Parts: sequence; C-alpha cells; structure tokens
Amino acid sequence: MRYEIVLAPEAANAYRALPAYRRSEVRDAFERHLRNQPTLVSKSRIKRLRGSTQPQYRLRVGEVRIFYDITVETVEILAIVTKAEAARWLIDRGTPDAPDRSG
Repeated sequence: MRYEIVLAPEAANAYRALPAYRRSEVRDAFERHLRNQPTLVSKSRIKRLRGSTQPQYRLRVGEVRIFYDITVETVEILAIVTKAEAARWLIDRGTPDAPDRSG
C-alpha cells in the first residue's frame, strides 16, 4: 500500500529551509522509507517512540530527524529538525501518553 505523505506547515517550512543536498536526502528517505512501509522499525532508521501519543515515529536521515504520525492512508510529517534540536522539540511539542491509572 502506498501512503500519501503530507507535511504539516511547520515541517514544510523546515524542509524548504534545508540546504539543497539535505532536501534531496530527506525527499529520497520519504520515498524509500515512508511511502510504502512507514511502520517498519529498524535499528538505524525508523523508531517507534514510546511514552508519546504524538509523534508516533521518528525517521533518522543523517543529521536530520523526521517526526511523523500514521493514519490509515497518510503519513503526516510533523517536524523536520536537526539531531541537536530533536530532544527539545519532543519536550516542547510532543504529546506524552496519559499516565496509567490502573494502579
């Protein structure tokens, strides 16, 4: 199944701000990793994020981190940030899981 890739406004702005060679790497990663199998977790590329309801996944492309969610037919790119900015972005914009109250 081919997924549609949609960039959130913040991600689109970040994508356009990347140097041309990085945009090319990111665009290739979208097609190679997210278009057909965005949930295929691997040690080096795609990671399912724990403790977070949003974003659900992170794709690593060199020094760039791409945070995204998946719906039935769509991969929504929430953010494209550098490795150095990734932890801060998750703290500021990520949505943590609700605590388990079944105690």
